[in-house]
Amino acid sequence: MGLRKKSKNPAVFSHEFVIQNHADIVSCVAMVILLGLMFEVTAKFAIMFITVQYNVTYINIDEGTDSISFYEYGFKDLATIFFYMLIAIILHAVIQEYILDKINRRLHLSKTKHSKFNESGQLAFFYLLSFIWGGSILTGEKFTTDPTLLWERYPHAHMFFQVKFFYICQIAYWLHALPELYFQKVRKEDIARQLYYICLYIFHVTGAYILNLHRLGLILLVPHYLVELLFHASRLFYFSDENKQKGFTLWALLFVMARLLTLTLSVLTFGFGLARAENQDFSVANGNFNTLTVRISCLAAICLTQAWMMWKFINFQLKKWREHTQNQIPRKKVTNTKNKPSKKEHKANASNGTVKTESGTSPRARKAKAS
Repeated sequence: MGLRKKSKNPAVFSHEFVIQNHADIVSCVAMVILLGLMFEVTAKFAIMFITVQYNVTYINIDEGTDSISFYEYGFKDLATIFFYMLIAIILHAVIQEYILDKINRRLHLSKTKHSKFNESGQLAFFYLLSFIWGGSILTGEKFTTDPTLLWERYPHAHMFFQVKFFYICQIAYWLHALPELYFQKVRKEDIARQLYYICLYIFHVTGAYILNLHRLGLILLVPHYLVELLFHASRLFYFSDENKQKGFTLWALLFVMARLLTLTLSVLTFGFGLARAENQDFSVANGNFNTLTVRISCLAAICLTQAWMMWKFINFQLKKWREHTQNQIPRKKVTNTKNKPSKKEHKANASNGTVKTESGTSPRARKAKAS
């Protein structure tokens, strides 16, 4: 793990060396890219990694000199995504070293809880930042109050700077999560589960970006990130104190509402809005993907993902309910056995015609009255 004190010096370029020093190695690569800005020969290549590409400027004829800048996407975005993926790896190591590891030392968690605590801690930071960032973008958009703008004048090939940079950072973060499975030495039992949701995020976010559905993707990601933030924050509080479980109840309610919102907006956009649009020609040059095949594929992918999430949610709730009932049954049995004495104790206490008290002493026999 990078940025961590090493007790041993593993062989150079060995697996343990890469894992312990991966943040330092990635920092050096990012520094080389930044140093490329200092030289005129390499500046035009280095700037492609750092800044957002494909700027398009439109002059507003009605108001005279005012101009509006938009951005499109292209192959150069891969270089930008790569650079910010390096930044995400560095930030991941910083959060792990200076925040999560210090908390873990105080809590003394088991290996299973330790792994889940690190996972929830990293995701909670990301969801919090993404929710605030995405919410600030939505405050200036009109389609939050008028859903018809989600499909009107499609394709929405032009994006504002904040929107495009938001999507680039989202794709970069979820791509960085793949090598982190190796860097963080994630247990084999957890790799499959984490791979599922990482690949789903990459697939959906990249699909919304490429298909020019960034409006729909943005308005669906923000409430989804709020729900996930609440879940992982509740799990962090649960690891610190197992009695703090009220957050899971609120999360369960918002989770179902987020799924209904996602399905409703998706059906409205693909089933009614884009299906009735005039421009339904497939054109990669114009960024138009409004065809029947694409609409059905997108809607099917979203519905299947929501169904899979609901299935996992129901299984999670049933598991918690079973654990709760199993914990309640032994308590009732213990209280009942403490209150009622067993038959053997009753026979022992009543042996030889005498009744013994709880302390084991028999009451004194009354003296017979003299006749």
